[in-house]
Amino acid sequence: MNATTESSPSTPVFTSMDGAEAAASVAYRLSELIAIYPITPSTPMGEWADEWVALKKQNVWHGVPEIVEMQSEAGVAGAVHGMLQGGSLATTFTASQGLLLMLPVMYKLAGQFLPFCMHVAARTVATHALSIFGDHSDVMAVRQTGFALLSSSSPQEAHDMACVAHAATLKSRVPFLHFFDGFRTSHEINDVEVMSNEVLLQMVTGDMVLDRHAQALTPDRPTVRGTAQNPDVFFQTREAGNPFYSALPGIVQDKMDRLGLLTGRHYSLFGYRGAPDAERVIVIMGSGAETAGEVAEALVERGEKVGVLQVRLYRPFDVAAFLAALPVSVRRIAVLDRTKEPGAIGDPLYLDVLAALAERGASKWNGAGLPVVTGGRYGLASKEFTPQMVAAVFEDMPKRKSSDHFTVGITDDVSGLSIPSKTDFQLTVEGQTQALFFGLGSDGTVGANKNTIKIISHNTGSRAQAYFVYDSKKAGAVTVSHLRFGTKTIRAPYLIDQADFVGCHQFELLESQPVLDAARVGGVFLLNSPYSAANVWDHLSRETRQMLIDKKLKFHVIDAYKVARETGMGGRINTIMQTCFFALTDVLPLDAAISEIKEAIQKTYARKGAELVKKNNDAVDNAIANLEEVIVPEEAGGEPRADFVSSLAPDFVKRVTAPILAGRGDSLPASVLPVDGVWATGTARWEKRNLAQELPVWDASICIQCNKCVIVCPHAAIRAKHFPASEAIDAPPTFKTVAFRSPEIKDHLYSIQVAPEDCTGCRLCINVCPAKDKTNPKHKALDPSPQKPLRDAERLNYDFFLNISNPDRTRLKPDLVKDSQFCEPLFEYSGACVGCGETPYIKLLTQLFGDRAVIANATGCSSIYGGNLPTTPYTTNAEGRGPAWANSLFEDNAEFGLGLRLSINNKRHQAEQMLLSARDWVGAPLVDAILNETQDSESAIMGQRLRVAELRSRLSSVPQPLRDRLDAFADELVA
Repeated sequence: MNATTESSPSTPVFTSMDGAEAAASVAYRLSELIAIYPITPSTPMGEWADEWVALKKQNVWHGVPEIVEMQSEAGVAGAVHGMLQGGSLATTFTASQGLLLMLPVMYKLAGQFLPFCMHVAARTVATHALSIFGDHSDVMAVRQTGFALLSSSSPQEAHDMACVAHAATLKSRVPFLHFFDGFRTSHEINDVEVMSNEVLLQMVTGDMVLDRHAQALTPDRPTVRGTAQNPDVFFQTREAGNPFYSALPGIVQDKMDRLGLLTGRHYSLFGYRGAPDAERVIVIMGSGAETAGEVAEALVERGEKVGVLQVRLYRPFDVAAFLAALPVSVRRIAVLDRTKEPGAIGDPLYLDVLAALAERGASKWNGAGLPVVTGGRYGLASKEFTPQMVAAVFEDMPKRKSSDHFTVGITDDVSGLSIPSKTDFQLTVEGQTQALFFGLGSDGTVGANKNTIKIISHNTGSRAQAYFVYDSKKAGAVTVSHLRFGTKTIRAPYLIDQADFVGCHQFELLESQPVLDAARVGGVFLLNSPYSAANVWDHLSRETRQMLIDKKLKFHVIDAYKVARETGMGGRINTIMQTCFFALTDVLPLDAAISEIKEAIQKTYARKGAELVKKNNDAVDNAIANLEEVIVPEEAGGEPRADFVSSLAPDFVKRVTAPILAGRGDSLPASVLPVDGVWATGTARWEKRNLAQELPVWDASICIQCNKCVIVCPHAAIRAKHFPASEAIDAPPTFKTVAFRSPEIKDHLYSIQVAPEDCTGCRLCINVCPAKDKTNPKHKALDPSPQKPLRDAERLNYDFFLNISNPDRTRLKPDLVKDSQFCEPLFEYSGACVGCGETPYIKLLTQLFGDRAVIANATGCSSIYGGNLPTTPYTTNAEGRGPAWANSLFEDNAEFGLGLRLSINNKRHQAEQMLLSARDWVGAPLVDAILNETQDSESAIMGQRLRVAELRSRLSSVPQPLRDRLDAFADELVA
């Protein structure tokens, strides 16, 4: 049977929570000790446990678990091993590379039959690139350890299977890895019926806990564990453990049945949904099973004989239970894996299904011939898996032979394995409202929507689901909130493509993101606009206007930033936009919604003072007063949308980077992407994020030319130059200069210039500026002013500024703040958070050493703002030189850097030896100068580059193969 809440023995009480909290709630209450090391996306589970310990929340035995944070995931595994040998009930949470670091110890835990359950938000393992998103590549690496693998498909299942796993491990002594899809399930907010402590105690009984404690390593009953064994006994001992695994599926099913009696939610090792006489069946596990099951049931209603078999207990794989769950009518099976095992005959689940059918399928089909089995891949790195894709798999199945492997969800024009989605297929759910909200990280949109979910669930009794799409950048990155409300359980782990309501909280996103693509015909569109209802139409592109007309959208605007300023809220617009959502939809009476919003405001801000509460309440009240409806004309007119990147951008940026920036990266075919993960630098300059509401405006008359504003800028968006006056002759009319103050350099002008579309509005430059107007101390050499009126002129000014020659580096004193900031930054416009405190140091490093820097990056923020797609901030100078950047893994940064250093040293040594071998052909004086001259200043390094250039000009006289090798290694001679 499938999990259900409708048949629960008592009236269910639901709580909105995500899958991470749902699993952690059980793990915490059934544990005595918890070891953690945070890794995305499992971190929330550890954070919940840490918070509950701080709040002294008790477990089911009225004790407070003890939590320890280790130095690495490998350390966590070692600590857990000790906890378990000590006889305690322990748990942990991890994902991806963190899980792989635990593998050596996991073999020992399984081999020693230590009861234990860990919880994994399954995540992509870094290969050609790091991905923080979800698939099954990490848990599939665990298959051989001896751990039982139990899969969940939804937040409710994550809660329930966590309980089953903790109970089954104590009964069986086989350690469990309970997993669910990272980000999709771990971060999806849905209604969860939370088990009481009383239910948990009926699943994990006192005798099971006493047995666990009795297994402790103790001097009262001394034993030796973990011996070194010789060939005479090791093999036999491994085989002696077989009965534990043979018994395990029955134990797990028994615990599932027990859970069903206690809660009314019934599960099986393999859950089937669909026609009892299905001829085509998809086999799948994880959140994709929810989507596939919904599609199967819809197709059955249309008369098709299809079904879905969801795998819950993946290891050990119970062949008998698997075959029993398959209808005997099945003629074709498509096995969908959410991982890729390069070089294998097929991916893991596919091979297991083949083996199960080959070993024991003949008796079920009684000589009628086994079903044709094909293997497909989907959803790697959280690639969206939609009903249209499921429908395409069902439609495609009759066309395939068993050897025909496929992918779905991408366009594979390299191997030709992909099948196209069935775009005309739609799942319709009666009584369900769907809403989309586009915002920016840290603008409050996501927080407000989490609050909205609670308000609607609490006041209407509706079932609710929320999912938030981020990229791996944080503040300033685009966020898309997907909210669903309805009268029935929402089983939709896929993004909304037919929204009743679309809210765009940042005006610029309307023309840079596919905001209206998913709006349904006749839906409501709310835009935060600096323009009123009377003139906003004039500022929309022709494409946006046409979509508003074609989809017959009810269009409303509000200047939320104006309301926020007038009510003392600064730039916080979240409650304003939230109020407008309730005003424009009928999910809740407006008076009730406003009451709930204000109650939430009181709870959140009361401790910060009555004045702040009043400001928030005023913002709510003023939101309604400033909400305007726009009358949509019958004809679009207007100018077409501007190209997403400049016409000057490289071809690769236009073809590949631009679609990713525009939110259409899913449409890119495999052939256009670098297969080995090697990407060009210098692409962040083409991404114009337009985040700043205000720009710093320079008053040259009071500026003291200290360049402090430039050095603190996290994004290299404000810069300074001095240059000959002749270079300013053709300057734009609003370009500002002033005489450069210097005792050594005469007749130069000085300018400070802001990149208007790259500035994030953090105000650090304004805050650090020491120059004040003596007649008006509140006025500084840099003061804020609204961005929009300045943008076009400042864009021209900045383009002109970039084309002015840079100061001569050999005449600068880089140990001075002022002079260091005349050096060209080779790290610019990164995706770092607004006001980041780290990136100014990286920018400074590239200003001083960037043209000869090799960076061994440590995974963390520096990999997200430094090497995250679609754009990279490290760039090159006019000679094409710049920082070379690479990232290994979080835990081996120092070793990775050591390896790079050794490689560089080795190549330099080889270059020196080759140079000595070529001495007679290129000339002894040049060789001696290259080998012996110091390289401790800009002028000395420039001299060495000139000598190396001269060396290359003389290589024609050097015999082969020495000539080519020396040419290849010559640049290593520059320090």
